[in-house]
Amino acid sequence: MKNALKITTLALAFAGLSFAAKAQTTTTTSTTTSGGVRYSIGVDAGIPTGTFNNGFKWNLGGSVQADIPVANQLFFTLNAGYNNVFGETIHIAGGNTSSTLEVPNLQLLPVKAGLKFFPVANFYIQGEAGAAFLLNKSDFFNDKSVAFVYAPQIGVQFPVSANGNFIDAGVRYEGTTKYSSASDASKVNFVGVRLAYGF
Repeated sequence: MKNALKITTLALAFAGLSFAAKAQTTTTTSTTTSGGVRYSIGVDAGIPTGTFNNGFKWNLGGSVQADIPVANQLFFTLNAGYNNVFGETIHIAGGNTSSTLEVPNLQLLPVKAGLKFFPVANFYIQGEAGAAFLLNKSDFFNDKSVAFVYAPQIGVQFPVSANGNFIDAGVRYEGTTKYSSASDASKVNFVGVRLAYGF
């Protein structure tokens, strides 16, 4: 129930941003800087899904992205960021006693590349893949510090100034391969949002 409420909140926030984007009368999906590249700096947040949800509550971080035009309404993207996934406090009951286990925060540095396509004005579909580096491997029983990461995303992008600055709001699913060869539970999976300012 708790996670359903969080996901509903994220969906409503995205719907509100979509409505705001529709209200714009101009589009800048093909506008680039004088160098032909658009840059954005954003805040990222998410809610763990699947078995990853058993030990972690939510994540917060930031990212920088470059959108490089390759064709009409199509961009090649480069994205690098940082994600801190907050660990749960797990209560363990045993006989007449109980104890708690503090799951440490997970610190990730994802680096991704992909494509961003605008099928209609202001609305885009994006897919990225790359590597996610686990910065605090010593806090976990993992034998790998790097995993393959993939992130399909949809979003809206709308202008906020006459010189081409924009707001980019997207919702994505992000997942990795295993950080521990012996455990499927070492995969990182979450539904996330990115709210960015572009220039």
